[in-house]
Amino acid sequence: MRMNVPEHVNFIIDRLYDSGFEAYAVGGCVRDTLLGRNPQDWDITTSATPQQVKMLFERTIDTGIEHGTVTVMLDHVGYEVTTYRIDGEYEDSRHPKDVTFTSNLIEDLKRRDFTINAMAYNDKDGLIDAFDGIGDLNNGIIRCVGNPLERFSEDALRMLRAVRFAAQLGFSIEENTKRAIEELAPTIEKISAERIQIELVKLLVSAHPEEIKTVYELGLSRIILPEFDRMMQTPQNNKHHIFSVGEHTIQTLMNVRADKILRLTMLFHDVAKPVCRSTDEEGQEHYYKHPKVGAEMTKDILKRLKFDNDTIKRTCKLIEAHDDRPQISPRNIRRAINRIGIEQFPDIFEVKRADILGQSEYKKKEKLAYVDEYERTYEEIISQNQCIQKKDLQINGRDLIAMGMKPGKQMGEVIDQLFESVLENPELNDREKLIELAHKKMTSFI
Repeated sequence: MRMNVPEHVNFIIDRLYDSGFEAYAVGGCVRDTLLGRNPQDWDITTSATPQQVKMLFERTIDTGIEHGTVTVMLDHVGYEVTTYRIDGEYEDSRHPKDVTFTSNLIEDLKRRDFTINAMAYNDKDGLIDAFDGIGDLNNGIIRCVGNPLERFSEDALRMLRAVRFAAQLGFSIEENTKRAIEELAPTIEKISAERIQIELVKLLVSAHPEEIKTVYELGLSRIILPEFDRMMQTPQNNKHHIFSVGEHTIQTLMNVRADKILRLTMLFHDVAKPVCRSTDEEGQEHYYKHPKVGAEMTKDILKRLKFDNDTIKRTCKLIEAHDDRPQISPRNIRRAINRIGIEQFPDIFEVKRADILGQSEYKKKEKLAYVDEYERTYEEIISQNQCIQKKDLQINGRDLIAMGMKPGKQMGEVIDQLFESVLENPELNDREKLIELAHKKMTSFI
């Protein structure tokens, strides 16, 4: 079997071989190439020590030299070259206490997480597959190398990675590997929020975001996302729904584009329903104020998971607006755009459609037709460059000062009134018309 390996990778491998060392492309790059995917990174493993690697290449960076990793720079691109190693005892479900370098490739491959990530390749020796990774690739299976309890005890994040790989590749998790995750799920509490966030996002934006249900079934979300457990355990006795809150959420994830903000929005858009649930006299459940409460809850969750402020802000605004339903008219939609924020458009339409597609058939066609009309009106407003933000007014504070008005509260009130007038009638957003209108407003303060 011959793989297509980039020129730089072959150059590094050949130079190490010519100097008397073994070297192979290893891990995810081999897996992805065998699957016909384009690897994001190419990692190399070698029998050479870090110092020996540094002597063979002009430019290197000590990215993880204590663990045997040196980054070789070629034409401004970095390639991680790591010495074969045996990990010592793991004391924190993340880091080995010590690392021992070895000259045996198989010993190095033994410490890797899953069989599909434990294959090595070079043009000279071909594919080195000591744990039947190719068989698991062909059968669509995520299986640990060796004893899964040992692998997950070494690094608890591997449990979430197993689900993430299943989501990305459309694979299933092998039964022994599953049972080990169920047994050791509580140990994921030792993993940092930053590492969990990375795996969660990769899962959500994958081809199979529905695998978030596996995170729940294996007991991982109970530790890292207990709010989702409550969603899964909350039925919806309402004519608009046929699924529990959690199952509805999964349906919406599958019906929205694979974008980080959109998938996070769908994951949490109904997070507050369990706490906002009430039942009327006819037994129908309602979830009053759940968008607003959900936005507040999501802010806390995303902060806990160490998301950046921009992601938090955009996600929470979409959640707060996901159930906003203005009556369709240019006037009402201009006000909705201003109220919700132009930054949430046109994403809000994708959110609304995904939400509806995850509901019952009750008035589904009418709901989707409403969103279509909402979007059509929005596009018309945008195409006509109508004013929907104060900064788009053809008059500003400097103009009012030039007209003799002093800065202060009254000036702010005049600007607000002018903007209200323009939202009602976009044709008024003309400099001369606004100056004339401003004179009238100013006169009322005298």
